[in-house]
Amino acid sequence: MKRFFDLVFSFILLILLLPLFIVIMVLIKCTSKGQVIFTQKRIGADKKEFNIYKFRTMYTDAPKDTPTHLLENPEKYITPVGKILRKTSLDELPQLLNIIKGDMSFVGPRPALYSQYDLIELRDKYGVNKLKPGITGWAQVNGRNSIPWSKRIEYDIWYVNNYSLLLDLKILLKTLRVLFK
Repeated sequence: MKRFFDLVFSFILLILLLPLFIVIMVLIKCTSKGQVIFTQKRIGADKKEFNIYKFRTMYTDAPKDTPTHLLENPEKYITPVGKILRKTSLDELPQLLNIIKGDMSFVGPRPALYSQYDLIELRDKYGVNKLKPGITGWAQVNGRNSIPWSKRIEYDIWYVNNYSLLLDLKILLKTLRVLFK
């Protein structure tokens, strides 16, 4: 049922958001050089690697495989359009393609970078890596980047142990609320 919902809803959103996709793509292309779509290796269900898609928010000389929060001065790498895309989470929209491909779901733990070995190991220990990663998840609606990794892991473990379609719906509704704040 979850996969059916993911497919139908992602196709509908892609069609409805196509004009927004085009505007974002033009803005990125007109304000900085490089590709419009950024890809990066991430860890999916059962630790299978996949390429996640995002609108590019950083200049092309930014370090490729370092999470933004670990960069010494991340602001110098983020484009002006990228700041807006990140703040509004619009940079995540291309992940609808990841959902259609089957790499991701709307709801699940955020996918780890392939190089975040400690996080991957910890997720293995508690069964988090068995799930498909999501565009949004329990940790995202309960603090996102403002909470430490240890708390995010707690939220991911809680989600694994309490998963249901009703919980997914609650997370999606809470995501909309968080986005519009």
